Amino acid sequence: MARPTKPVKPAAPAPATAKAAKPAGRPVTFSVRADGAREVIVTGDFTSWAKDRVRLTKNGNGEWHGTLDLAPGEYQYRLLVDGEWRDDPKAARRVSNPFGTQNCVLSIS
Repeated sequence: MARPTKPVKPAAPAPATAKAAKPAGRPVTFSVRADGAREVIVTGDFTSWAKDRVRLTKNGNGEWHGTLDLAPGEYQYRLLVDGEWRDDPKAARRVSNPFGTQNCVLSIS
């Protein structure tokens, strides 16, 4: 017959360590014309393709703007306008994606 064991006291949490410093980000402004849109979102590999993190703000004349800090590198992104995927017409470069469309490419130096 097995003997009952005493409950094990959980170990104390490990002391916090300093996080590795991220490369300094640079402000990047997205500006999109979307007349009549109710919502414009920028998503990409810089948000792990989350559809709710970078909402742009409408300025009243159909232009939507938003600024975020991005470290130097190359990023793929798309726009979501009222829930529909769209290309950024200002993107200088695009690459094919697995869904039969293209992602916009943004290079930050």
